[in-house]
Amino acid sequence: MYQAYQLGENVSVTLNLLSLGPERKVKCYNRYFINGYVFHTENYGQSRKTYNSGARVKGSTSNEFKVKYFGKLKDVIKLQYNSE
Repeated sequence: MYQAYQLGENVSVTLNLLSLGPERKVKCYNRYFINGYVFHTENYGQSRKTYNSGARVKGSTSNEFKVKYFGKLKDVIKLQYNSE
């Protein structure tokens, strides 16, 4: 961003604010609701009869191979970015 500024390029305010990174204050949760599904962190769900802490994400490597990432939800952290 600074290089673009030095070169006199027009950079949007939103992109400039995003480049500053998230605020230092974050919120942490023990569950997450998205698209009709509920995910619990592993610690939160262990005392329940049923829970979902698993996650699968489709992705690709630097050389364009399609891969699937599997894991368990350890933490849910909400980051806040400044905006216009």
